[in-house]
Amino acid sequence: MALDGQPHGTTGAGAHRRPPAWLSEAVIYQIYPAAFADSNGDGIGDLRGVREHLDHLAWLGVDTLWLSPCFASPFGDGGYDISDYLTIAPRYGSNEDADALIEAARARGMRIMFDLVPGHTSHEHPWFLESIRNPDDDRYIWSDRVGAPVRGWIPNHAGRGGYYLANFYAIQPALNFGYARPDPAEPWRQPVDAPGPRANRAALREVMAYWFDRGVSGFRVDMAASLVKDDPGSVETGRLWAEMRDWIDREYPGRILLSEWGDPKTSVPAGFHADFFLHFTGTALRSLWDNGTGSQGSWPAIGPCYFDPDGGGSMGTFLDAWREADKAIDGAGHIALPTANHDFSRLTCGPRTRDMVAPAFAFLLTWPTLPVIYYGDEIGMRYVPGLPDKEGSQLDAEARQGSRTPMQWDASAGAGFSTAGAERYYLPVDPAPDRPDVATERADEGSLLHHVHRLIALRKQTPALRSGGTVRVLHRDYPFVYLRGESHLVVVNGRREPAGAPWPASGPAPRVLAAHGVELTASGIQAAGFSYAVYELAPGAQVSAYEDADAATAD
Repeated sequence: MALDGQPHGTTGAGAHRRPPAWLSEAVIYQIYPAAFADSNGDGIGDLRGVREHLDHLAWLGVDTLWLSPCFASPFGDGGYDISDYLTIAPRYGSNEDADALIEAARARGMRIMFDLVPGHTSHEHPWFLESIRNPDDDRYIWSDRVGAPVRGWIPNHAGRGGYYLANFYAIQPALNFGYARPDPAEPWRQPVDAPGPRANRAALREVMAYWFDRGVSGFRVDMAASLVKDDPGSVETGRLWAEMRDWIDREYPGRILLSEWGDPKTSVPAGFHADFFLHFTGTALRSLWDNGTGSQGSWPAIGPCYFDPDGGGSMGTFLDAWREADKAIDGAGHIALPTANHDFSRLTCGPRTRDMVAPAFAFLLTWPTLPVIYYGDEIGMRYVPGLPDKEGSQLDAEARQGSRTPMQWDASAGAGFSTAGAERYYLPVDPAPDRPDVATERADEGSLLHHVHRLIALRKQTPALRSGGTVRVLHRDYPFVYLRGESHLVVVNGRREPAGAPWPASGPAPRVLAAHGVELTASGIQAAGFSYAVYELAPGAQVSAYEDADAATAD
């Protein structure tokens, strides 16, 4: 387990904890297993398929692979309805296949993270099958009548009768972690230290320990804020995760928890090592890259974003949210920034084509957040509208299936995803005749894939560009210009039209580390449409903060 190392700082109540050093250097890559690579010809991706492509991922430079749920499930919600936390779903392989993947990744200096769903199980989980029969079982939340919220209560037609509380779909009964506030009108509300909630906390540790012992380096925690019910300010939920963090730091140092909370300023101080800016919490993420006005994305667009072809966006919303979260976190963890995910539209969506997204990757890989690349975004796979529902992907008006199409490995009819007939594929391959693929882009030095490859390599070679560290915003319009570590200048123009800014440094000319459409002239910075550049400043160069001198952060 030497790969994970020891965490910085101390543990225990009130300690100022810091994440493991490896996380600050990481570039995370999210894989949706069913759509990544099919090794056995059944039309569904699997763990062996992931293992067969590790060399490519190592070449790309990503070093931490996060797999969306791959545990046993009836797949009513794409695997987020788990029926056995300790067994790999047969369609993805076996526990031994997971072991082989973890070991093969480790041999390449890469880590594996699994997805953990702690707030609910499948209605087919043995725990729930026992609970629907046994009126003394309180692992789930039961009532003799419909409570609040009304939508979540599902009638139980088995021996116990009554109603159970579900998270999201009816097939996802909520595990009982207690209520933060009692209510005499709702006697089913148990305190967080009741026997049922205590049993579930113990089970949560057992599940994590099982996979930690098999070599998993961490978990992305699904809907991490959903555990304790009626919890104003998430106080009790935060205490629960602080308890888990103390246990991990004590028993499994170097392992991490990445939360799907969407509020880093709350979740990281509570105990998580990192948390996302997400599409459903605030507008920080979508102010950077959204669906595009009028496009067919998974969520309704909120308006212009910074990386928008027409250039009507602003960095202000993102910067305000990032500064607030960064101040609250105070070095105890990271804000994770994803290109997309299994629920939200890809970078290439609507009016934004794959030829336009290189500057978004330049920002992602040089800003002091934790970068998370969704599979296929590195080649410019697009969000595909108009697909049928698959395993609960159509959630009300949210068409999530458009971001879950098969990975495009080559230019063959099946995109190199599977040898099965197309009718058996998990979802249809993107039918666009000009769809991108890995093989074609590997052969083209000017492709998006090579841009991403070079930017990841630059990040790994340059400590000042990694997560944490310092940043100073110099120009917040088009182009966006900022200084990392007082030593590296980054220029990003996310729109179609050229843009200019004053050159803020005096002294010798900087060294170009990466340049795509940006020039330094006597009159200042000239950035072509959809351009970026990274420079190393010469020793002794002086940089003036000509626009936003208050935008600095300390490591």
